[in-house]
Amino acid sequence: MSLSLIALVLLAAVLHATWNALLKNSGDKLVVLMCIMMVAGLLSALFLPFVGIPARASWPYLVLSIVIHSAYYFSLVEAYNHGDLSHVYPLARGSAPLIVLVGGIVMAKEFPTTNQWLGVLIVSAGIISLVFERGWSFDQISKHALVYALMTGFSIAAYTLTDGIGVRLSGNALAYIFWLFALEFFPLLFYTLYKRPGQVLPYLKTNWLFCLAGGLASAAAYGIVIYALGQGFMAGISALRETSVLIFLISIPTIRLASFFALLVSFQTLERSKQT
Repeated sequence: MSLSLIALVLLAAVLHATWNALLKNSGDKLVVLMCIMMVAGLLSALFLPFVGIPARASWPYLVLSIVIHSAYYFSLVEAYNHGDLSHVYPLARGSAPLIVLVGGIVMAKEFPTTNQWLGVLIVSAGIISLVFERGWSFDQISKHALVYALMTGFSIAAYTLTDGIGVRLSGNALAYIFWLFALEFFPLLFYTLYKRPGQVLPYLKTNWLFCLAGGLASAAAYGIVIYALGQGFMAGISALRETSVLIFLISIPTIRLASFFALLVSFQTLERSKQT
């Protein structure tokens, strides 16, 4: 991976952490998530006449990604409803790169070098270790939060692999990205209208600026990642993206400091991997 690509993915990590923090600290998370995703989708739809249509070979992956993203949004909302951000977020994000690493071998024939294996393992270990800031036990996390956090991690890995392959087959990364964003919010919209009838538009009218900020951050964050997935090693990009947990380093107790240094070591390891 080039330094410019690494910088882009790290920017995406910051944007991703930003909109997740907005979601966690909001009221009804399902309604808020729906409004954020709808804004991102409507803004993306404005660009469809200008970006063209992705190659037909990528369409099955586009549809599959929409399905997986729907599962991701459900598990994410439930994880945040049942657990604290400092527990749910590192567990979900830390488990994903390991799954992408194995899935990349099976689905995309991406066989990692030793350095790439080490880099991804160090990133995941560093991120997951943030869960244990208050003690080395899962007892501090409710069973529901643990289950939904792991479901979120699996769905993150699944859509990462799907979009990584899809964007490579699309022949047009921008077309794939904008069509995905323009379509993926519809299942969530129908589900939210069923579960929260009459709440979406009133919330959007009252909090449109909040939703606009979240929608822009969300679309930019994952749009950058999809572009990067088309350019380089998927598990490495996934690992770099998940360093969005560094936003928790506002104060740095011992466990966070250890995680921070683990992530720094992983960056060096991943960077060396391109030389092997």
